[in-house]
Amino acid sequence: MRHAVVIGGGIVGLATARELALTRGWRVTVLEKEPHWAGHQTGHNSGVIHAGLYYRPGSLKARMAVAGNASMTAYAQKAGVPVRVCGKLVVAVDDSELPRLRKLAENAEANGVPAELIDAARAHEYEPEVSCVAALRVHSTGIVDFAAVCRAFVAELTAHGADLRTGSLVTGVRATDTGVVVETESGHVHADALVNCAGLHSDQVARMAGLRPSARIVPFRGEYYELAPQRRDLVRGLIYPVPDPRFPFLGVHLTRMIDDSVHAGPNAVLALRREGYRRRDVSAADVLDTFGYPGTWKLAGGYWRVGLDEVLRSLSRARFARSLARLVPAITAADLVPAGAGVRAQALTRDGKLVDDFVIEWAPRQVHVLNAPSPAATGALEIARHVAGLLADAVD
Repeated sequence: MRHAVVIGGGIVGLATARELALTRGWRVTVLEKEPHWAGHQTGHNSGVIHAGLYYRPGSLKARMAVAGNASMTAYAQKAGVPVRVCGKLVVAVDDSELPRLRKLAENAEANGVPAELIDAARAHEYEPEVSCVAALRVHSTGIVDFAAVCRAFVAELTAHGADLRTGSLVTGVRATDTGVVVETESGHVHADALVNCAGLHSDQVARMAGLRPSARIVPFRGEYYELAPQRRDLVRGLIYPVPDPRFPFLGVHLTRMIDDSVHAGPNAVLALRREGYRRRDVSAADVLDTFGYPGTWKLAGGYWRVGLDEVLRSLSRARFARSLARLVPAITAADLVPAGAGVRAQALTRDGKLVDDFVIEWAPRQVHVLNAPSPAATGALEIARHVAGLLADAVD
């Protein structure tokens, strides 16, 4: 029986381990450096099962988000994980945004996403408090607790006899003629093959394994608020702005979570630590890694005004509230309660371009998932199938 070691216990790593063990018949060891599963991107996101309307037709993101919307929803229903297919509104708040909204509708059609352009009157039937001149109603968007999905994966893997190790920080990776050796603080693991799903540290693991990744992970902190309980009735479902095509992941939005709290955000500011969930979280090594990379300076030089706006919104609750009030005018700063943050592992090339698709690279007996931000949680089961196929080719 072939043996694979999977580095990373977020939703992509656990889904890949599940695919290898339950479907492909591999023996699997999963190494997670934290004392619990889904401790970083998976456990800090907004829980949205994306429909796939934003992504370039034919891209991995587009294909895996659309397929993953169906497979993740079906899995959660079968596993008994609470899930709700609630749909969402993408709203044009004035006439200047209408061309981009229509373009988004065309993209949705090209990707096979069930969505329709509606006027303001119909938008108000879904969201009475929303401000818009038109909207795109996306029918298949859902909401779920992705950490709970991970717990279901862990239960399946445990029942199947997988070797699941938390508190296992990887310190080295060495290729051999017959496989790989992964060093941890508590020992080493010999395996026939390696899958790197280390998220915020995926490029570092790839370099340990002898690869020269095509991009560097740069961490962006996304800060959230939530609506005070007495103001939750302002939002029934999900309300999103029309995205800037240069930065589709920017733009605060409103999300009614699976527990009926309403989260607002996130913004996006450069983090000074790969796991920098607070402003005071600073790592000298991570700062040097980020600012010693040419791509960081080229990105900053081209888009410093956008970055400055995100920083100012981070520092001012009133400014954050004004961004939300473009969507729902009744929201004020007094309605917002701090709700933590997440950190997005964003791949950046040396020439300062944000990588807009999943990046998966491989070497003999190794597959490295090097860029898997949103919608990776939505597409986790599809990414897992893709990675498992690549791994079989890398071993054969």
